[in-house]
Amino acid sequence: MELILHIVYFGLINLAVAFVGYALIKRGVIWQSWLLLVVSIFAVYLIFLRDYPIARMLSLIALTFTAMKVIAVAESYKGKKLKLTFKQWFVFATGWAGMRAEPFETLGAKALPNAWAMIRFGVSRMAMGGVLILLAHLIVSFHFNQDLTYTIVSIMLLVGLSLILHFGLLSVSAGSWRLSGVNTYFLFKQPAHALSLAEFWSKRWNLAFTEMTSIAIFRPLRKKTGPVIALMLAFIFSGLLHELALSVPVNHGYGLPLLYFIIQGLLVLVEKALASRNVLFLNNKIVAHAWVFFWLVAPAPLLFHTQFIKQIVWPLSGL
Repeated sequence: MELILHIVYFGLINLAVAFVGYALIKRGVIWQSWLLLVVSIFAVYLIFLRDYPIARMLSLIALTFTAMKVIAVAESYKGKKLKLTFKQWFVFATGWAGMRAEPFETLGAKALPNAWAMIRFGVSRMAMGGVLILLAHLIVSFHFNQDLTYTIVSIMLLVGLSLILHFGLLSVSAGSWRLSGVNTYFLFKQPAHALSLAEFWSKRWNLAFTEMTSIAIFRPLRKKTGPVIALMLAFIFSGLLHELALSVPVNHGYGLPLLYFIIQGLLVLVEKALASRNVLFLNNKIVAHAWVFFWLVAPAPLLFHTQFIKQIVWPLSGL
């Protein structure tokens, strides 16, 4: 009963952020938008402080995305006339994971092409993710070596949940909005094809986060600090948001997701430095894929640390 009450409080706060946020973006104010983010996150954190880690995680992630949209839209439309009606803003803020609001200016127009193909793609990935999770359940039931089972099953669960959410539900969402005339798009664009970490993080993996950090951090700071510092600050900010999503809900692993993204930012700078000196080892596709795969996977235990796996991933998968 208490959890249900907390969910109601969360819903009211999320609605308040959407309503207040529209007033802020109409005025084009930035620091007040950041203040709204901090205050609302702190309020939700206190509400779910004693609830299940999964409830804390989901509430913090959802609220963060809504509040970050206020900042992203305020930055995007700064100095320009806001074309979003309240209805368009509200649908964008509460019903889409991406951070670019402009596509929702055409909400209500005729359906766009490829909508059903995107929906079918999403449904197929959800099915694949479900099969992986069922196989993980099967492996656990065999009672193999405990440590080996933990490692294999954890990887399967992470991949399965990613297929369901990132490639499944978000693709269905993108296709569904296209039926309403909104030019939404895949937020995960064939990440396995990336030939550099820069390409992976900027063009292929989780474009919602890419848009968020680019619009809210990198672009405003680039002229003030230079592109190198702005880039690292964008990765640090991404790391902090992952701390909020992965460490705060389980009250463990603090600093590890941040370290993961600092490493990624430094490696992207290394790639750019080597390219500027015509050291083009990433031109070889095999080498490039190996480079990207190694540096994404090798430090991954920093991001998906033990307590996150045990308190979130396994229970979320029914284990």
